[in-house]
Amino acid sequence: MIMADGTLGSSYTSDGRSRGAWLFFSLFIAFLVMLPIAAIAVKLFEPPTEVWRHLARTFLATYIANSLILLTGVALCTAVIGTGCAWLVANYRFPGRRVFEIGLLLPMALPAYVLAYVYTDLLDYAGPVQRLIRALGGYTGAGDYVFPEIRSMGGAILMLSLALYPYVYLMARAAFINQSVTTLEASRVLGLGPFGAFWRIALPMARPALIAGLSLAMMETLADFGTVDYFAVRTFTTAIYTTWFSRGDPQAAVQLAAFLLGFVALLLFLEQHSRRRQRYYESSRQHRPAQRRDLGWRGWPAAFACLLPVLLGFLLPVAELLRLSLRHGDKAFGSWYGSLAANSFKVSIIAALLTVAVAVLMAYGQRLSRSPLIAVANRAASLGYAIPGSVIAVGVFIPVAAFDNAVDAFMRSSFGISTGLLISGGIGVLLFAYLVRFLAVSYGAISAGLAKITPSMDAAARTLGCPPRSVLIRIHLPLLRPSLLAAALIVFVDVMKELPATLILRPFNFETLAVRVYNLASDERLAEASTAALTIVAVGIIPIVLLSRAMDKNTGS
Repeated sequence: MIMADGTLGSSYTSDGRSRGAWLFFSLFIAFLVMLPIAAIAVKLFEPPTEVWRHLARTFLATYIANSLILLTGVALCTAVIGTGCAWLVANYRFPGRRVFEIGLLLPMALPAYVLAYVYTDLLDYAGPVQRLIRALGGYTGAGDYVFPEIRSMGGAILMLSLALYPYVYLMARAAFINQSVTTLEASRVLGLGPFGAFWRIALPMARPALIAGLSLAMMETLADFGTVDYFAVRTFTTAIYTTWFSRGDPQAAVQLAAFLLGFVALLLFLEQHSRRRQRYYESSRQHRPAQRRDLGWRGWPAAFACLLPVLLGFLLPVAELLRLSLRHGDKAFGSWYGSLAANSFKVSIIAALLTVAVAVLMAYGQRLSRSPLIAVANRAASLGYAIPGSVIAVGVFIPVAAFDNAVDAFMRSSFGISTGLLISGGIGVLLFAYLVRFLAVSYGAISAGLAKITPSMDAAARTLGCPPRSVLIRIHLPLLRPSLLAAALIVFVDVMKELPATLILRPFNFETLAVRVYNLASDERLAEASTAALTIVAVGIIPIVLLSRAMDKNTGS
């Protein structure tokens, strides 16, 4: 406040110092997370190698075109499936709605590359589907009938869409549930029908959450390797892996990753630029949860629309994995799998809590400052989700190894003592790689949630003398509870499925379920890999169910 002599009161100056310290802390965290990404980005400015020049002349255009086609197809499919199912579940009553609330999340527990393995086994020429077609039609060969090729661009789009639509569904459902019925009632008074209210009112208000979910799905698509490699679709990620491990040129591979990083940064910039003047807030004073309408006979088509992605993305693949596991399961199944599941669960829960905490600090720091510097830093720190896990692992290893070597050199020169590897090879490095890789998941959900909280709440709290920390703890965190739960859920399941970074950075003698699946599937032992894949599903389902119910409780669903 302003004193009689014209000076600023102590509460005002104290608040300013607190905000300054908060901004410095959030910017410092963003800087730490950016280090591995920066280690990759600087490679873009190094002299090109002969392999890079060859790729630029021959295949680079193909990589760009295929990546764009894949990205567009997955974005459209996940937007339609995720948003449509979320709107039905959040606003209508129909047969099986309560089951679908959780069921539509279940495909998150299955990695896209496992879906690719399963559907290839089901739909290729020697699979049961084509064998049945030949038996029923009396055909003798593949040339006698027309059957779509699963190992194709269309097949990759389908597999990734089935695995990634829950990102959009989860964000959209939370946004639709939190929308006040008074807004939709006002649209009805103005003459809008159900579709008009959805298209012109509910959808624009949910746009921050929808964009956050779509961004996650798109970046996961760009970073996917297992699916596109198995289906022989040439994208940036397959080029990065091939250049690194087959051509033996890490520098060209990292330059490809840097090119991909720039592509993702451009996409995020264009999206932010398109909605820079659009803000949608909910007034807590007028908020009333919407009452679900009964669809009557139209509820059966709605139930079928929600059943189809669950059937194709979870029930059918799990049934096939269960069949393979019962007939030809992993012979090493036993107490060892309990250890694998415990390792996977431990790193997943720690990574989920860590990324959520860091995302809250970064997003709230940006809200306090509105500074372009911290906005750019946060966006740059969130780009890791679009980079393949193996490249992230190398980006993490570069500064960590440099730190270990610097400390060891100093101790040798000063005291004649070798410290060895202080950080490298520990579980902390793996967790840091998960933080860099999945920070965008938490940051997108939390920043979308903060965008819905009107700034007048912050101003009112500061008028009453609350410092920024108290505003965050007492006002924002309770309102952000659905977004926090959604972010924790997605990170937990993503870490359960993460493979490349775990393979490279895991401590000695530390294995996870994803590593076991990869080791078996890479040897074409899909039947044995089905046991570990089912264990991933079983461990991943538990938090999905619990957190989904917690979200329902907090949103009054």
